[in-house]
Formats: sequence, C-alpha cells, structure tokens
Amino acid sequence: MSTLRVGIATLDQFKQRTLAIARGKLKPAPMDPKIWFNSIESFAKVLSENNQELLKVIAETKPSSLQELAQKTGRAKSNLSRTLKTMERYGLVQLERGEGRSVTPRVVYTHVALDLALQAAPPTASKTPAPRKIVIARPTTTRPMRRAAKRA
Repeated sequence: MSTLRVGIATLDQFKQRTLAIARGKLKPAPMDPKIWFNSIESFAKVLSENNQELLKVIAETKPSSLQELAQKTGRAKSNLSRTLKTMERYGLVQLERGEGRSVTPRVVYTHVALDLALQAAPPTASKTPAPRKIVIARPTTTRPMRRAAKRA
C-alpha cells in the first residue's frame, strides 16, 4: 500500500514553510505532506467523486490511451485531457507520452491522506506531525505530487 500525503496551506503559509526549510529552521518529517493544496475546496475539487471514479477506472483497467479511457468512461477526450493534466500537476496521475500524440494515464498510489492541522501553528513549530489527521482511503491509486502551490 502506498499513500500520498497531502496538506492544506495558504500561499503565504506555503511560502513561510518553504523559506523555513531553505533556512534550515525546519526539517520536513517523513510523514509530512508531499503535496499542498491552497484550500480544502481545491482539494475537494481535484478529488471530486467523478475524479475518484476516473482514478479507479484507470487503476483497474490500465487504458493504453486517452481514447480508450474516453470509451470506458463515456467522458469526452478533451474533458479527460484537461482533468488529467490538472491531476498530473498534483501528482495524482502520470501521463506517459507514447508515439506521436499518444498519452497513457497511470496511477501510482493506492491511498490519499489529508493532513489537516486543526490548530494554527507557525511553520517552524511543525517539526512533529499535526495532532489530528483526516485520512481518506480509496481503492484507487495515485502518484506523488510535486511541491507547488498550484490551483485546481
């Protein structure tokens, strides 16, 4: 089982954390989130029920192209392309480029865990994991996300 750890932080909080890491004031723990969303709403949008189902179809059927995935899901290829590019930015899928314009979607993780601090803490005080976490376990797979404050 592989789990992608995701956190929620405003752009300012993310910048403070990044600067603290760069200055050596904060050392990220292995269990710290690898990917950051700027709000719970953006997290929920990227991992909507439809998108969770899409991840499940990709994981279970391993389509060889976007065209094949479009046929299996009934979604338009252009819609799938846009959705998968967003998911790729967050590391939820990997889009493997093939011959010509062929693209094959892949998922890597089996679970996504949302690390949500219920009390505000300065970035330098977060050397230990947040006291409470919300874990969302799904039978789908995803890929490690890049550290970036990107919008969904």
